[in-house]
Amino acid sequence: MTTKIHLRESLNLPNSETTTPAEVFQNQTLRPVLKLQNELYLSLFTNYIVRQKADFEASSLQKKHIFIEQSLQKDAVLKNTFIGMTIGMFTLQELETYHTDHKEFNRRIITMLIERLKSQMK
Repeated sequence: MTTKIHLRESLNLPNSETTTPAEVFQNQTLRPVLKLQNELYLSLFTNYIVRQKADFEASSLQKKHIFIEQSLQKDAVLKNTFIGMTIGMFTLQELETYHTDHKEFNRRIITMLIERLKSQMK
């Protein structure tokens, strides 16, 4: 299972005494997984836009951002697909950490994905 870790780029984000365990997990696991899976997330979301028949390209940047936020927050199937794609890249130990506070980690995954998609979908 350690091969999954070798696929990821180490981001070497600094931790301080005030860094919470959730932030450590976010920086050491979630961010590298999101970076690794970026092309898949973009492809999945682009396909989602087509399936929704959204006139995404003609929309203003603000409307695009609102569409991204609402899609990932309100479409349970899309949200769970993204979360599943992320969890699928965890090691067993990371999965055990994830289970300690899965609601918080899901919130962090979706928040980071929203920002990631917004920054790349112009």
